[in-house]
Amino acid sequence: MVFKRADLIRKTILLGRDEDRSDKPSRRFSIMLRIAFGQKKMFDRPLIGLMHFVVYAGFLLINIEVLEIVLDGILGKHRLFAPLLGSFYNVLIGFFEFLAVGVLVTCLIFLIRRTISKVERLQPARHREMSGWPQLDGKIILIFEIILMLAILTMNAADTVLQEMGSQHYTQTGNFAFSQYLKPVFVNWSESSLIIYERVAWWLHILGIFAFAVYVTYSKHLHIALAFPNTYFSRLVPKGEMHNMPEITKEVKIMLGLNAPDETSVGTEESIPERFGAKDVPDLSWKNLMDAYSCTECGRCTSACPANLTGKKLSPRKIMMDTRDRLEDIGRNMQANAGKFVDDGKNLMGDYISNEEILACTTCNACVQECPILINPLDIILQLRRYKVMDEAQAPGSWNAMFQNLDTNQAPWKFSPGDRFNWAEKLRNEN
Repeated sequence: MVFKRADLIRKTILLGRDEDRSDKPSRRFSIMLRIAFGQKKMFDRPLIGLMHFVVYAGFLLINIEVLEIVLDGILGKHRLFAPLLGSFYNVLIGFFEFLAVGVLVTCLIFLIRRTISKVERLQPARHREMSGWPQLDGKIILIFEIILMLAILTMNAADTVLQEMGSQHYTQTGNFAFSQYLKPVFVNWSESSLIIYERVAWWLHILGIFAFAVYVTYSKHLHIALAFPNTYFSRLVPKGEMHNMPEITKEVKIMLGLNAPDETSVGTEESIPERFGAKDVPDLSWKNLMDAYSCTECGRCTSACPANLTGKKLSPRKIMMDTRDRLEDIGRNMQANAGKFVDDGKNLMGDYISNEEILACTTCNACVQECPILINPLDIILQLRRYKVMDEAQAPGSWNAMFQNLDTNQAPWKFSPGDRFNWAEKLRNEN
């Protein structure tokens, strides 16, 4: 099921336009190591960055213990590596328990931040995109992690109590670093009860890992996997540099006399793109769509957005979530139609994202700057806005006046280029 979901996600991402992001591989690899693996941008907020790193390291390293659990189940053994590693085995399990306690405490803090202290950027009362599933998803995964960490620690505690009882099948290892303090919980339990609990905790851990592997493909926590390719394929140009449409750039240069017209293409159908900007997800690039699936819904982009802070409807996080929702709808459509998309009469622009949202954007790049995994909501906003303005000619009246001034005066202001420095001449005369 995991592979089926991964394949569907891959297919929906590849619905996007081609875009070459294969240049400068060494630089891209360096960015991936710093941002995705090293979580550099998370530490812009040091305490939150440290807690997130604890969960991240715990997720990666504690799962090494799953290898022993799986092999124990396959081979009918118990603590297979204990005789092989000797005293180092206790050190290793102690390290895993240290991480488990760190993950447990951190997840509790994150859960408190969501439900009791109620961090503003995570609350649906202020941000409508966080209503329903997004809010529940964030809590489910934290509770899930807490249960798994408790299962590891109590399983080890029950195991060591059984060792002291001399129970058959339980390899003598001695106490472990943290679970030894949970042994009093089990001191009056019968041997059979302890075995049942230890086995339940064992199964809970291993089945939980497999369940998580499926769950994560439906969750915002897909960023655990996609953060790495997403940062690798991120933009290498300065954040403030906007990608111009080649067809428009060519026509403007010809109009200004910077390029000679190409008689074979200018004014022909070949020189006119099928659509200006983006109306639906196939008009976006595959990287835009990967951005949408990679979004962590952390809300750092929205909390930094000046339009959102002043009460406007724009939320960069919602733009990414809406794009992902559209991709999910298309994926279900493809599943229902033998792998092919059948037109459902919907579009990203209009059915998911409104005019009011995209027109509120000031293109300040605050959302791009804030994202911990280098997602670019602005690129999607610009492409949607280009479609509304250039393809549907739906621009606010004030914008049309500016466009006219740019066309006639080569500036947003309504006066001749020859009068542009009159203000300086006036100052000179006054002095």
